[in-house]
Amino acid sequence: MESNSLPPKHPQSGYKKVKKILIILALIAVYVWTFLGIDIDWARAVERAINNFNVIIPKLFSPDWTASGEVTLKIIETVLIAFAGSFMAAILAIPLGFLAANNIARSNLLSSFGKWILSAVRAFPDIILAILFVVAVGPNAFAGVLAIAIGSTGMLGKLYSEVVESIDMKIVEAMEASGANKVQMLFYGVMPQIIPEFLSYAIYRFEIDVRASSILGIVGAGGIGTMIIFAANNRNWSEMGLILLAIIIVVTVIDFISARIRRKIV
Repeated sequence: MESNSLPPKHPQSGYKKVKKILIILALIAVYVWTFLGIDIDWARAVERAINNFNVIIPKLFSPDWTASGEVTLKIIETVLIAFAGSFMAAILAIPLGFLAANNIARSNLLSSFGKWILSAVRAFPDIILAILFVVAVGPNAFAGVLAIAIGSTGMLGKLYSEVVESIDMKIVEAMEASGANKVQMLFYGVMPQIIPEFLSYAIYRFEIDVRASSILGIVGAGGIGTMIIFAANNRNWSEMGLILLAIIIVVTVIDFISARIRRKIV
């Protein structure tokens, strides 16, 4: 008769117990030091939050429907900025992903160079890239497209390189042994293995970029963010409520549709 009882747990050594306690104490000390280092009048902050809650929240739940036309146009512009930027990034990330993959580059120097490029690109937040491109090309939607494209290229390139590194190289080696050239090995040995995951990651990145493009307008890079900053500066909380409602609906719909598409692809 088989026993369903679990095997006895090995007692932890004294060193491991002391190590865990020290880690917990260190984390507590960091949190305490962080909160003590913040110069905030907590009583005033709580009082102000309560007052703002009583004034702002009711207006947020009473959207100004008269601005629905302008909000709709800006939401469409936001989605188009995200789509154009994601599409550009999905294309730009392919050569960088292959360059950073060890099994394709077959050179530690080239692979390290590709990884360094992708890491350098990912180091810049989208909002910083948007500020740079607004200065370079002016305050318009094109600046937002460029910011999304460059920012997404770094992340997609890293994901693509990991996908390429995980392919079955035996297929490629078998084609090489049978006399296939580089182009044939790429299109018949590598691409069929990576295209589904490439498309899935690109669609997933588009979901993220829709959220990101909603914020870039704050620095003049087009989209609904421009209306957000104007509504906040004018204390027009009813219009802000309509903007937030539109963003929630659009992001939810896009997430639902893209999730279904990704399930069918993968």
